[in-house]
Formats: sequence, C-alpha cells, structure tokens
Amino acid sequence: MPRPKPATFDKKKIVAENRRARFDYAVDTTYEAGIVLTGTEVKSLRFGEGSIAESYAEVKGDEVWLVNSNIPEFSHGNRFNHEPKRPRKLLLHEREINKLHGAVAREGMTLVPLTVYFNGQGRAKVELALAKGRKAHDKREHLKERDWKREAGRILRDHG
Repeated sequence: MPRPKPATFDKKKIVAENRRARFDYAVDTTYEAGIVLTGTEVKSLRFGEGSIAESYAEVKGDEVWLVNSNIPEFSHGNRFNHEPKRPRKLLLHEREINKLHGAVAREGMTLVPLTVYFNGQGRAKVELALAKGRKAHDKREHLKERDWKREAGRILRDHG
C-alpha cells in the first residue's frame, strides 16, 4: 500500500516562484512533479538562479514537458553547459498524466508551474497547477474579494 501524500509539499529551498500565476489563473489542483535535469542545471538551480515566469507545461503523448523555463548557464560549466531554455521532462505517475491530459483536452485548462524547489531529500521538484485562465473582470472581482477579506480580518481583530 503506498504511503499517503502530505497535504502540502515539503519545500526546503524555493528557487523560482511564479507569483503572477495565482492572479492570472484560477488554480484547481496542484501536483508535485520531479524534473529531469543535467548536472550544470542542478548546480545553477542550487545557486538560486532560474525563472518560470513565462513558462507552461504541456502533455505530449504519455509525457509532460516544462516549456520556456529559463535556467541560466552555470558559470563554471565550460563546454558541458546546458541550453538555458530547453524543454525539460517532468516526472509524474501515469494516472496523474492521464488526468492532466483529459483536463487539458476536454475542459480547456492549462498546466502552470507555480514553484521550483528542492525537497527535504535534495531533489529538484516543480509544483504544477491545473488552472483555468481568468478574464479581466474576474481578476478585478478576485482583487475586490481579497481586499474585503483582509479588511474584514482587520475589523474583527480590532473590535473582536
């Protein structure tokens, strides 16, 4: 029997975060995916370099790929350095890949990376979200709702 997954992921060191994703997309479910990296990519990530601001994930066949993520070349990598914007394979269970493929194909959802981090075992992971894009009016409504919740919390704290 497999070990149950924790409710939140074990994020020891966050390398890159896509802060705009939660504003632009309504996040439905999140998945933790491993990422296939070369040696110089891992070293570059350990130095805290890397960006996923413009990146997305796509399902091709029975594999998931992280596209347009930027991991800059390692400074001491010499001729064995990697290409900074190459597509990187994500490691997920087959059942999860089928679920993602169905949601993207039928429901028009998008796979958005939220964070790249190292877990407690020192492995690079990507927090991947299945999300639906927000329209401009939805974004305004979301901001109003968030501000109201913040203000209500202040009122309750001051008068409660």
